[in-house]
Amino acid sequence: MDLRFSYRLYVLQPCHPQTNVMFLKTHKTASSTIMNILFRFSEKHNLTLALPAGQGYHLGYPQRFMAHFVEGFKTMGQSYNIMCNHMRFNLPEVQKLMPNTTTYFSILRNPISLMESSYAYNKHFTPAFKKSKDVNEFLASPWTYYNLSEHINNVHARNYMWFDFGYDNNAVDTEDYFQSVIAEIEQAFHLILLTDYFDESMVLLKNTLCWDLDDVVYFKLNSRSEDSIQEMTPESKEKVKEWCSLDWKLYQHFNRTFWRRIEETIGLEKLAQEVNLLRMRQEELMELCLLDPKPVDKSRIKDRKLQPFQSGRANILGYNLRQDMDNATLRACLSLVTPELQYVSYLYAHQFPDKERKLGAEP
Repeated sequence: MDLRFSYRLYVLQPCHPQTNVMFLKTHKTASSTIMNILFRFSEKHNLTLALPAGQGYHLGYPQRFMAHFVEGFKTMGQSYNIMCNHMRFNLPEVQKLMPNTTTYFSILRNPISLMESSYAYNKHFTPAFKKSKDVNEFLASPWTYYNLSEHINNVHARNYMWFDFGYDNNAVDTEDYFQSVIAEIEQAFHLILLTDYFDESMVLLKNTLCWDLDDVVYFKLNSRSEDSIQEMTPESKEKVKEWCSLDWKLYQHFNRTFWRRIEETIGLEKLAQEVNLLRMRQEELMELCLLDPKPVDKSRIKDRKLQPFQSGRANILGYNLRQDMDNATLRACLSLVTPELQYVSYLYAHQFPDKERKLGAEP
């Protein structure tokens, strides 16, 4: 008998694992780690992924999402189970592909740390960042570097999450406008998680989707080395709240709803217990799978197929696997550490064996 329970409607009721899931993969929010969780769940249950068409790795970003950005959309209709690649959200087009029973969720990050991360990662191709020396110089006088005529190339520099949700990141921040957007997001999404409370978010996700602990256990992916993280001045941190006011208010709102959801469903005491179980399981798997106790510099990654994509000033870390594992354990461990692009390539080749493989697909 299945004794797991769902709290989505805030009442105790039997539940079954949700297999139709849409994740809006926001940028620089630990979303690559969540994507890995969803890819693993998809493989475990032999589900159908809404993958980018052709050689792409994202779903048309920064354009608003259109159904034809997905491989096979003309013949498959609403038969996809999981959608989780980067996109700029467009609900009517997503609904053309995802079943009516789909659970929609996303994740937000404190815009202060998000700005620092975005600057490091996008430094070399975002005009507003290229023109400034560092993140503190940019924030001291953002309009000196930020040109509205370069809007689509500058989305990384202002209200990044607001843009990912499909809205104008340069919109005038009025209370009526903000509240109308919040209402739309709350209508579309069942759950909004927080990067800053990632383990707590994974517990809430597990309970919402009625998944198992191992379904949401993770190794952190696409993380940076400490030496590539820049210290922000107190003035810069305050400036983010003004410069990215839409993101700041978005984060504040869903920070409140996150903890309200926790209190009304799991409870803080049970949450702490489940977070502890998650971390214990993570430690077990790290000891089982990894040669090193933590992520390593790209220069120390021995298997080139496990080299993560590098961008800007960021030094993206990766993993080395132990060699003394049986095939089943090796495959399970490999799925935990495979970088995003390689995993997309692998799953695309598996799901569409007759299509040309994406560049970078593992042999």
